[in-house]
Amino acid sequence: MGEVDPAFIQDLEHRPKLAIIEAEGIPLVDLSVLNSADAVSDGSLVSDIGDACKKWGFFQVINHGVPLEKRKKLEKAAREFFHQPLEEKVKIRRDEVRVYGYYETEHTKNVRDWKEVFDFTRQNPTIVPASTRPDEEQVVEWHNQWPQYPPQLREACEEYAEEVEKLCIKLMELIALSLGLPADSFNGFFKDQTSFVRLNHYPPCPAPELALGVGRHKDGGALTVLAQDDVGGLEVKRKSDGVWIRVKPTPDAFIINVGDIIQVWSNERYESVEHRVMVNSEKERFSIPFFFNPAHYTIVKPLEELTSEARYRPYSWGRFLVTRKGSNFKKLDVENIQISHFRISESELANLFEKAVSVA
Repeated sequence: MGEVDPAFIQDLEHRPKLAIIEAEGIPLVDLSVLNSADAVSDGSLVSDIGDACKKWGFFQVINHGVPLEKRKKLEKAAREFFHQPLEEKVKIRRDEVRVYGYYETEHTKNVRDWKEVFDFTRQNPTIVPASTRPDEEQVVEWHNQWPQYPPQLREACEEYAEEVEKLCIKLMELIALSLGLPADSFNGFFKDQTSFVRLNHYPPCPAPELALGVGRHKDGGALTVLAQDDVGGLEVKRKSDGVWIRVKPTPDAFIINVGDIIQVWSNERYESVEHRVMVNSEKERFSIPFFFNPAHYTIVKPLEELTSEARYRPYSWGRFLVTRKGSNFKKLDVENIQISHFRISESELANLFEKAVSVA
């Protein structure tokens, strides 16, 4: 990654500005009350989570219950893995059949990202549809691949994922309560989860004004829990004015963002927010996102308790996921699948309303 290949260069309108606007107002939520007897029923905590989801779609959490030593163990192992020669890492390179493992040519919005990654699934094997066909009834298994070195990587990954999953469940319960739902409303969707964890390595980039570590995007799953190092680079597109804001690292905090599925489940009460990752010319950066995703057989649609007028048509999460994974291995000529493809337009909503009124 010494020179900037044209494949990395963003279109002029999407190139990063090196002048940094640091975030003011991204909520910092203290979860220490979850260790008390009242657990998720604390009203002020529920309100804080709801406000953060509604106004930002992003927030940070501290005193979250994930042991620091588990995170440090994984960060150390990740550094050792990525600092190996490329020929060692590509021994577990992922492909269209083995979708987890090492990869160094990922694209976002059809522009190559300045990064390398290692992915592993939380539930091994993960069950998904065999194809994206609407009538597909067969399923396949996605399995993890593990490197020989460093030998402690697998254990570190599995221990960390187990702890962060517990945090995800607590956060989903708080989000449910903030929407006026019972705390366990979302739990059943994750029984056969398709969640996965990514280890990101962003090497120094000789032209950080041209490339991005990850291009602008929204997360397609339910919830993302991100651990980032002290270098920083994550930027969020502020909902109020569309300005890109840098999220300053907070020691031992996790950055949480609402994904597309929560946007649909909540019928847009909470929205998934666009974000991206900046790179720099001097320091490498590491981060670890946990993508909390439901079972493949989940039909994603607005929850009936939250809407009288659904803004989205139901869609299969399994087919959505398989489509997204497949796009990792080829540059597309068209936009990748998005929840906007399932959104009901304002004119369609008006027609539905007129029909309902005429029937009544």
